[in-house]
Amino acid sequence: MTLLNRSLLMVGVLSVALGLTSLSAQATTTFQADSLSPKKDTIAVVPTVRDSLLMQRLAQLQKTIPLPYHSVVQSYVDYFVFRKPSYTRTMLERMPLFFPLYEKMLAQYDLPDELKFLSIVESALNPRAVSHAGAGGLWQFMPGTGRDMRLYQDDYIDERMDPVKATEAACKYLRDLYNIFGDWHMALAAYNSGPGTVKRAMRRSGGDSFWTIYNHLPKETRAYVPQFIAITYLMHYANDHGIFGENFEYPIPNDTIQISGYFNLESFAKHSNIPLANLQKLNPAVTTTMLPEYTQRYPLRVPREQFAYFSSRRRAIMDSASRLPVAMPHVLLAHAEAIQYGTDSMTNWASLGGNPLAGMRLGDELDEAKVAKVAAQLTDAEPVNESDEDLETVVLRKPKKQTYTVQRGDNLISIANRHHVEVYDLKRWNHLRSSTLQRGQRLVILKEVAETRAERLADQGTEKARRKAEATAKTKHYKPRYHRVQNGDTLWNIVQRYDGLTIDRLKKMNNMRSNALRPGQKLIVG
Repeated sequence: MTLLNRSLLMVGVLSVALGLTSLSAQATTTFQADSLSPKKDTIAVVPTVRDSLLMQRLAQLQKTIPLPYHSVVQSYVDYFVFRKPSYTRTMLERMPLFFPLYEKMLAQYDLPDELKFLSIVESALNPRAVSHAGAGGLWQFMPGTGRDMRLYQDDYIDERMDPVKATEAACKYLRDLYNIFGDWHMALAAYNSGPGTVKRAMRRSGGDSFWTIYNHLPKETRAYVPQFIAITYLMHYANDHGIFGENFEYPIPNDTIQISGYFNLESFAKHSNIPLANLQKLNPAVTTTMLPEYTQRYPLRVPREQFAYFSSRRRAIMDSASRLPVAMPHVLLAHAEAIQYGTDSMTNWASLGGNPLAGMRLGDELDEAKVAKVAAQLTDAEPVNESDEDLETVVLRKPKKQTYTVQRGDNLISIANRHHVEVYDLKRWNHLRSSTLQRGQRLVILKEVAETRAERLADQGTEKARRKAEATAKTKHYKPRYHRVQNGDTLWNIVQRYDGLTIDRLKKMNNMRSNALRPGQKLIVG
């Protein structure tokens, strides 16, 4: 009996042990299975627009430019609907600002109306957009292409950012590309990467349509046409996907005035009661807050709401905005390339009297004593006698040089006000092409030790003082004109911009043995 009990006890113990082992194995198996099985949130259905609906709507939208359905098009539609609805909403809000201009210009050049959506792909309807490669404006012209399309560019004016002129240039360029390829998708691809890139892809693939050369195009260009098709769809059907514009932008009603000579936009805005932001919004092609002294008849857009106020105080406002910086009139009066701005394609600009200093030509050698005598007569001032300090000596006095380290929160305006200098001078002294500053950057600040007689009189703002400044300035020799090479510049393009200049003369003046140029290179042009 004792043996039997022991046997039963052993069997019971073994059974319990086997049961626990089984349960442990089962629990382990279940845990492993759970860890390998996909979780519910990882298999959630990704929102997407039904392909059948997209096919149907694209077919209905199609007019001149084909709008085929493709999986890549589908992915971009889903992206802008579900992942970037804020971007789509912003585009809806900006459409009224530029699309009336696009539609009118496209109709004028007999181009498909759908091309107006291309500007969204290019710049997101931002007239001052600049890409990492240097393309700028609503239609993202590279500097070289812009110059080929007669869009003027310098340190103050960039017509790639002028909505009217850039849109007209884009129409001409798209028209030429379509004439080359005979296919709108190929023309769009060439607009993005250049006709040479598209032709190479055609040779490598043997295809003659966008989808047959797709794999031989650069990555950015492969996405370009699908994005255009997706944006075209969304600008028509965004509301059906719950995306609505809220704060729509509209053109500011405006009139124009023509500017000649030096002109300060900040001073003009201040005295005309015009918000500087509105003035810059109307004139995106003006890349700084001033126009240089060689400006001739530049059409500046002014809000119509403040135009009556400006007209009633026109003389005082223009005199204030045209006043030269106190320390540098003799530099600003230096002869430079005369730029004649043509009439706008959409508007006949109103005429306005020019700055009396704008047409001055320097370099004629005059007898200094005669100049001083004439200047004194013009201003009813005391004639310069032998005890007076020589005018040229005063001009050549060197200014006192200081340095300033940029601190957090600094900008050019605050630094200029702190040191009682002009923003224009700060940029010129430090060779700055933009207003962007970096913390820790060292800036050169020059303090004039003495003024010239012309400077003191020019600052008085009277017509007599201006005339004396002109007479005095003619006694000074000025340095040659220079041209700074930009991306896309060639010798041929450069000589076309300067009257009487030839490639041979340009190379001789700069001791050049080859035609090679590098961006940033400084060339003598006259």
